[in-house]
Amino acid sequence: MVLLITLLVGFLGGLTQGLANANISAVLPFQADRVVLSEPAHGKSLSFSDSTISAEAAAIWTAADGVEAAEPLGILTSRVTAAGGREQTASLFGVDSSFADISPDQMIPTEAGTVVLSERSHEALLADVGQEITIFGDTFTVAGISQDAEYSHTGVIWIPIDDWRTTVAKQTAADAPFSTALIVRGAPTDAALVDAQAGTASSSLLMSLMAIEVFKSEIGSLGLMLGLLLGISALVIGAFFTVWTIQRSKDIAVLKALGASTGSLVRDALGQAFVVLLVGVGLGIGLTVAAGAALPAAVPFVISPLTTVLPGIAMVALGLVGAAFALRSVVKADPLAALNAQNS
Repeated sequence: MVLLITLLVGFLGGLTQGLANANISAVLPFQADRVVLSEPAHGKSLSFSDSTISAEAAAIWTAADGVEAAEPLGILTSRVTAAGGREQTASLFGVDSSFADISPDQMIPTEAGTVVLSERSHEALLADVGQEITIFGDTFTVAGISQDAEYSHTGVIWIPIDDWRTTVAKQTAADAPFSTALIVRGAPTDAALVDAQAGTASSSLLMSLMAIEVFKSEIGSLGLMLGLLLGISALVIGAFFTVWTIQRSKDIAVLKALGASTGSLVRDALGQAFVVLLVGVGLGIGLTVAAGAALPAAVPFVISPLTTVLPGIAMVALGLVGAAFALRSVVKADPLAALNAQNS
């Protein structure tokens, strides 16, 4: 039972992290102190999809005390075509060449008319360096293949910010904004004041992830399921150890009658529970790793200490809490009743 529950928790944890990576892996590596989005309309929450930063707002943030850099980041979902009719719906991340200081591990296009593909986009389009892709009628040359990056379950294509603005204007038939967001490095002296002046809303990088709608809904649902599953696991394991302890109540009472202390019996019961939990959780983690490694790459499943070791520790801890509630019969066991039962 412990093994199966651990397997279930491990799979849900791996799926949760996999889905999270498919939403935020392009944004999370940024070395940013704050992320700036436009102030949402009344009754709405912060959203990358609805955010538009003007050149004036960007200038206010750039000039703010304590700000080292305020780099524009444009985000647009578009259909991309490569040779042979291969297509992909991708997230275009518009950046300028200085954005490499914000994301040093990410290859950034430095020339107009060039793009850098993430691994997922490269696999979908099969466009190598030097080949061309088409984005909304415009042709771009692949300048590089960079690390895998995803945003809202789509592969990311890095594109110069000016080309991004041109693509936005063509796709929306309207004037393109300066950017979707600003990635700020450095701590502004008074962020609230700068937000008020620029008509923006800024937050830390981690808090800004909640402005990605798909990420917020998925993680909220899966996180709730994982929390409920851990709570149910404690109840089920506690019930199991309760039945186990009740079945041994006469033996425990006899041991008490022979002089065993309540403390030693409690330690013995918890020790046995710990061994059962350790073996069951260990086998469950092993099966989770083996099964997760066998899953196809299309399944967003992540094997890491966060999805295996951490849930395993939680399972052992919750199992011991459940086992502790089962110790009432150990503490309350009556040695005289046990002896009378043996004599009868």
